[in-house]
Amino acid sequence: MKAVQVRKAHELIINEIEKPQIVHTTDVLVKVKRVGICGSDMHIYHGTNPLATLPRVIGHEVAGEVEEVGQEVKGIKVGDHVVVEPIRYCGECYSCRKGRPNVCENLSVFGVHEDGGMREWLVLPEKQLHVVDSSLPWEEIVLAEPYTIGAQATWRGDVEEGDTVLIQGAGPIGICVLKMAKLLGATVMITDLSEERLTFAKENGADVTVNAGSEDVRKRVEEWTNGEGANVVIDAVCLPMTFELGIDVVSPAGRVVVLGFDERKAAISQLPITKGEVTIVGSRLQTYQFPKVVKLLNEGKLRHNGLVTHTYKLEDVQKAFDFIEQHPEQVRKALIEFE
Repeated sequence: MKAVQVRKAHELIINEIEKPQIVHTTDVLVKVKRVGICGSDMHIYHGTNPLATLPRVIGHEVAGEVEEVGQEVKGIKVGDHVVVEPIRYCGECYSCRKGRPNVCENLSVFGVHEDGGMREWLVLPEKQLHVVDSSLPWEEIVLAEPYTIGAQATWRGDVEEGDTVLIQGAGPIGICVLKMAKLLGATVMITDLSEERLTFAKENGADVTVNAGSEDVRKRVEEWTNGEGANVVIDAVCLPMTFELGIDVVSPAGRVVVLGFDERKAAISQLPITKGEVTIVGSRLQTYQFPKVVKLLNEGKLRHNGLVTHTYKLEDVQKAFDFIEQHPEQVRKALIEFE
């Protein structure tokens, strides 16, 4: 079967590998239908993802159809449409015992630490697959994983109805956070440097948009919240300066949620954190968010509404990566189509 593999930095190939087989009684064989290209896939391709090992079959945003199930599989049947939960964990370390397997000390992420879903077939344990309404288009359900990132960020920020939420960054993850925050009943301001992205955010529910390149974000937040500050700041830009800004504009008793992996140091003072008893949390992957997201997809409450902008056939995968690299401003989410 065909699989998309990054052999080394900037070397992407369509490789012929052996079709996987069911080995364990809880295994499920899935025919892949759509795979989303994530920013982390681009980082693996560029050789800048510090967590990935090469060579690697990439892809963790995956939707497909079940072709075969193991003898002990109970909740999935042949013909079901499923999405992949891309994390494997030990269940025994401190993080797992605390109900946080997304930061398991032995965490393995599908498409990062182990071969992922950008291939014609895959086999995974039943627990890593979630059944979605088969009447929904593949282009809708393949976004389940990015939506769980948004769900995790709003959960970590304890977003509630009536909260004011500042989202920094209106890229694909920022939009997923926006969708989840609005479903929770929050009022949302979102910032970006791109007017096109801000317009799209407005179309997807943002109450206020701010161009961070031409406007004073601190002043706009102050005006928007009548001096209180944003109750929750979710940083989907992930630069030292945006982390610093988040601390500056969050309200007393507010929460700052950080999604980034930037290793550069930020200059922040202890005083505003202690004075306002501000909570600062990281948000990585997701913790039990898939059932919530699948329910929202099935109920029609989550739709991409233009988030998917490009679709490429498997044989054109290099064209897809080249286009994203050369025209990032034109791409919100690109998909690879398997048939």
